[in-house]
Amino acid sequence: MRLTVTDIGRSKAFYDQVFGWPVAIDASDQVDEPGVRTSQEKFYGGTIYQTPQGTLFGLRPVGADGFDPGRTGLDHVSFLVESRTDLQTAADALDGAGIEHGQVRDLPDAGLSILSFQDPDNINIELTAPLS
Repeated sequence: MRLTVTDIGRSKAFYDQVFGWPVAIDASDQVDEPGVRTSQEKFYGGTIYQTPQGTLFGLRPVGADGFDPGRTGLDHVSFLVESRTDLQTAADALDGAGIEHGQVRDLPDAGLSILSFQDPDNINIELTAPLS
């Protein structure tokens, strides 16, 4: 999975701060070199993280147009954590970092709890945990 972002430096700093995942590939220092933003071999001048579950999660810089969840494409991205307690711990960490977020909410019909917040491009990020 790869998100398109308006400012790779800003987005990379945000995801580093929020998740702290190891970086698998980082070509963001080359983003302004000719041809990099269109080069698959140079990972479009982006960054790719390795999540704890083994999934690759990337950021690709594309331009100044902001994200619009009302257009065809991405509505939100969700990452699983182990427990509802982890959601509250994440909410406390977001508070400490000055990042606005919603409340931890239980969705009994779905069997999970969620915590939502926005990234710098207004992409909704959701943390989910099983209800139990």
